[in-house]
Amino acid sequence: MARLTKRTVDAAKPGERDRFVWDEDQPGFGLKVTPAGRKVFLLQYRLGGRSGRTRRVTIGSLGQLTSDQARADAKRLLRDIGSGIDPAAERTKKKSELTLGAVLDRFLREHVATKLRAKTAEEYERIAKLHVSSRLQGRPVGSIERADIARLHHEMADRPYQANRTIAMLSKVFSWAEKHGLRATSENPCRFIEKYTEAKRERFLSPQELTRLGSSLAASKENPYAIAAVRLLLFTGARLSEILTLRWDAVDLEGGTARLAQSKTGPKTLYLNAPALQVLTTLPRFQGNPFAICGERPNAHLVNLQKPWRAIRLVADLNDVRLHDLRHTFASVGVGGGASLHMVGALLGHSQPQTTDRYAHLAADPLRAASDAIARRIATALNNEPLGTVANR
Repeated sequence: MARLTKRTVDAAKPGERDRFVWDEDQPGFGLKVTPAGRKVFLLQYRLGGRSGRTRRVTIGSLGQLTSDQARADAKRLLRDIGSGIDPAAERTKKKSELTLGAVLDRFLREHVATKLRAKTAEEYERIAKLHVSSRLQGRPVGSIERADIARLHHEMADRPYQANRTIAMLSKVFSWAEKHGLRATSENPCRFIEKYTEAKRERFLSPQELTRLGSSLAASKENPYAIAAVRLLLFTGARLSEILTLRWDAVDLEGGTARLAQSKTGPKTLYLNAPALQVLTTLPRFQGNPFAICGERPNAHLVNLQKPWRAIRLVADLNDVRLHDLRHTFASVGVGGGASLHMVGALLGHSQPQTTDRYAHLAADPLRAASDAIARRIATALNNEPLGTVANR
């Protein structure tokens, strides 16, 4: 310990972890030196006697305050503590006066935009805009209770998937707010909210539906890049974002592959079969645009495929089919045609075998057809027809 003066503060050096220098004259008054060299004055105190909880409150950084100014502030805080005031709790309470909307904005800007995938950031922003009511966003973040979150969840009962995703996102928001002192800890109001059961949707196009879709694509007057994107989704089983952001420098037309630097499960090789290569080789390229599926803006990819897809599926009488169902269709045709689940999972880029298991029941189709053919031959033989005659049919 030493008296915190300008000399001792300037001489304090950083280490591999936070280093503390405590003042020998003023109990609880100290200096924290971070590994990056930042120096922060603080006060450590205890409320409730020896059995009370020890807390720390930041006074200010060197540069904002001198050691003498920080010492004076520490004495003032100690007088408040002696009067029963908890400075750390007061600061948390003051921060909690921020509205949920303000905290959401900070969460999206400081955490989501810098640390999560662009697709996740886009989804979080959409949920915040569409499903977190302005009434709730205008409330102080510290005043929101479990009953408020439960009410929001109940109001979205007709949309179970979106209701569950909204609660999951808000849970992350409140945890982040607690971590950054914007809300009291261990009070996440999303805890114990029971999620709705979500029905797994497995929509595959039948051969007849594929024929109708093919006719609609052939006759469509939509953007040719949108039509090409739909065909590539069907021919490769790729995710929508993987096709829309496909860059020419990732495409090896001779080798029949596209090496994606980023996908939902990390780097991925997309196998380009003959129909997919046919689509790509007939696409016009614009100088300076690195994307295969060009958008309306210069040097950008197509952003919204939903509008042209709605027009295409309307003509094909497939109004219940989502773009993601084209990926399901690729998988179902593969498994139904005898491809193993492992192989289909590899083509789709699944990181977990359980993700591909949803198609397991389709693997029975070729087995059922083979069993039926064998039984027909045996049944015919039982009717006194020579087995050899049946075999030659």
